[in-house]
Formats: sequence, structure tokens, C-alpha cells
Amino acid sequence: MSEPLIQNVSDTAFMVAEYRAMETERSDALFRDPFAARLVGDHGAKIVASMPASFLGGWSVSIRTVIIDEFLRTAIARGVDTVLNLGAGLDARPYRMDLPASLRWIEVDYPEVIDLKEARLSDEKPQCRLERVRMDLTDRAARQRLFSRLGTESKEILVLTEGVIPYLRIADVAALADDLHAESTFRSWVVDYFSRESLRYRKRQGLGRALQNAPFLFDPPDWFGLFADHGWRRRDIKYIAEESERLHRKIPLPRLMKALITIGGFFAPKARREAFKKFVGYALLERV
Repeated sequence: MSEPLIQNVSDTAFMVAEYRAMETERSDALFRDPFAARLVGDHGAKIVASMPASFLGGWSVSIRTVIIDEFLRTAIARGVDTVLNLGAGLDARPYRMDLPASLRWIEVDYPEVIDLKEARLSDEKPQCRLERVRMDLTDRAARQRLFSRLGTESKEILVLTEGVIPYLRIADVAALADDLHAESTFRSWVVDYFSRESLRYRKRQGLGRALQNAPFLFDPPDWFGLFADHGWRRRDIKYIAEESERLHRKIPLPRLMKALITIGGFFAPKARREAFKKFVGYALLERV
């Protein structure tokens, strides 16, 4: 039996970029990312092809991309002058989004990820002031020095950790929240949200082998309660399922499965149906 193509968390960035490249090719694309295909190469396509049929990665990545784009546009219009993208992966927002030239955008990731990104986008010009920092985010002393420096150089910073928090342990997320809160100019933070039910469903999907080298580790009893205990409260949240309805992008399920869900939903209590729509989302936190 061959080894999974996802060997570590960094490989999930190739999967996400491949899904963004696939969305860009659609005639009804929710966004256009002309840089994703160049960044991902062949590796991302191989990873996506290896995922089980039940994995709704492409659909969820497309919806989450729209959600985060909207959070960013609103925050920048409100006065954010710096975006700090931790675990930036192969994200191309500084190139593909219409951003103010004065906006400062800082990407932080492993050296090999940054090196690949710079090589493949060497002939492209970002829309804003883009900086990159080569760093292992688990090096707490190094990230504290970075946060301290950035905290004195900007007026209002938004932190983006797209697809990062789920791969960290509870203690590591708590420490990261404390480090971000220590700097007064770090005002807002975009994070993933997974309900406990969605995490259990994920385990049942058959993703164990495909993602065994990049498992979800963050599973607190109260997702937002943990952030609140460390100085961050929820300001807004957009759920993937609800946003997909707004965007007219239905879940791509086989007909039989759709029929079974429809029938089950007809008999399920209203509270249960509403809870299902709130399984996964993205939240905007603000410092307390």
C-alpha cells in the first residue's frame, strides 16, 4: 500500500491551492485565483485525486475563501492597515485581491514554503506592500519577537490563521492567543470553527489514512470559550453551509445521498436541522 501523499501539514496547502485553481476554472466561479495553478504544480492535483469521494474539500474551500475575502475587505475598509497571515501556505490574496497599495501584508510560514512561493511568483507584483517571514510558528520565542516588532510598527493589525488552528494542540492555541493579545495593536483575528459534531463526522468520513500525517488536534469542549479565556471574543461568524445557500453553491453530493439527507431532514427536529448548518465556519474575533 502506497504512502499518503500528504506527509505533513504543509502539504495541505497544496490541496487548498489545487481546489482554488479548480474553482477558478469554473464558468460560475465564486472568485478567480489565476496564481493558484502556478503555485501548486502537479503535487496538488495528485493529492486531490487521492482524497476519498466523501470529502467535500473543494466545496468547503471555495466557500471559506469567499467568507475570508469578505472579512478582509470589511476590516480594511474599517481601518486595518496590516494583515498578518500566519501559516500563509500558498495563499495568493496579496496578488489576486483588489487591495490598497498602502496596506501592509505579512506572510509567515516555513522557509521551504516561502522559498517555493517566491520562486513561482518572482515575476508577479502584489497589489499591496508584501513581506514574508520564514519561521516555524511553534518557535514561541521567535514569534513573540516578531509580534512585538510588528506591534510597534502598525496601528491596527488583523491576524489571519486560515487552516492553522485545527492542527494545533489546545495548549498551543492558548499560548498563541496569549501572544497575540499581548500586543495592543493586534485588534482582530480570523480563525476556523469546527463544531464537535463536525469533528466526529470528519473521523467517520474515511479521511484517517489520507490525512494521517496531518490530523486535527484542536478539539476543546468549548471552541470559542477557549479563545474568550485568552482575551478574544467572537465578533462575527459565517457558517459554510449557510453561506453556500446565499452563494447558490449547493453541496456536491451524489443523488442518493441527497435524497437520504432530504428525507432525514424532513423528519429531523428543526433545532437539529439548524445545528447541521452550523457545523463548520469562519469567525472574526476581536480582542477583549
